[in-house]
Amino acid sequence: MDQDWEDRVTALWARFEGGAEEDADRFRAAVDALVAELPGGSPLGAFERACAWDSTGHSDRAVPLYREALANGLGDHSRYKERRARIQLASSLRNTGRPEEGVALLTPELDAESDELDDAVRATLALCLSGLGRDREGLALVLGALAGHLPRYRRSMAAYARELAPSRH
Repeated sequence: MDQDWEDRVTALWARFEGGAEEDADRFRAAVDALVAELPGGSPLGAFERACAWDSTGHSDRAVPLYREALANGLGDHSRYKERRARIQLASSLRNTGRPEEGVALLTPELDAESDELDDAVRATLALCLSGLGRDREGLALVLGALAGHLPRYRRSMAAYARELAPSRH
């Protein structure tokens, strides 16, 4: 879609505050109106609708829409949004009692090209691992992600993360 459409989507999200269900209904209706401007089957539309359902507390409604967006080639439009969809889908899967699917979805993202979403991948994967009782692995991921942001103790925290994590190879 064009930049004007993207700008209007961004502006809508910037105004969204959550809250009462009637506000959520209005927000989802506004998202639907923007999505209606897209060609049928657009992965961008499915992605935005998934985000809207997810952000208003309906992970169960978001899961099939995230899957649709990914299946219809969201990555062809934006690798960044594709990665966001994977992170958000994994979180929604965890919220709906399927953390193992979230782990399977996000584990390959650990080896993906690095970007600003790396820490979100690790944090969400850690939550999914925790949902499976694999807290030690989750803690290793979170410590590893945190280590790069610390003004001191980076090496020690990174070493502790490696110590906690099972070998992936």
